[in-house]
Amino acid sequence: MAEPDVLDGVYDGPMYVVTAAAGGERAGCLVGFASQCSIHPPRFVVWLSVANHTYRVARGASYLTVHALGHGQRELAELFGGESGDRVDKFARVDWRQGGAGGPVLTEVRTWFTGRIEQRIEGGDHVGFLLAPAGGCGPPEGTVPALLRYSDVRDLEPGHPA
Repeated sequence: MAEPDVLDGVYDGPMYVVTAAAGGERAGCLVGFASQCSIHPPRFVVWLSVANHTYRVARGASYLTVHALGHGQRELAELFGGESGDRVDKFARVDWRQGGAGGPVLTEVRTWFTGRIEQRIEGGDHVGFLLAPAGGCGPPEGTVPALLRYSDVRDLEPGHPA
């Protein structure tokens, strides 16, 4: 008997692209499981699927970059959520630059931060990466960005099985 999806219709959180670099590789994936988890000190956690290429690169990384996708950035979500880094160089299809911590920063995403990996948390088919923000770029002061949400990408076919 299949487990009911108790969050179906309730969860409509923001979507992020998380990027990593380690061992001469770079990777990025679409993430829907992420949240600020501490105020003092500031901390944020992102959950990466253990089946994902980005997870394998992130295991060797010291920093991850978290990009908050804007409402009009579905194409980025399709690329980073619908393609697998095992088969496709996603960064050949987007503008990006190397960030201060060495990881890729997507230039068309206005709100992002790089965080130092403080801890890894086992969570079943995902592993949480607890991040201490080390720098980034927020939205213009006094504005609240319209973010891409789960309901905007719910129909995407993932680049690998969940």
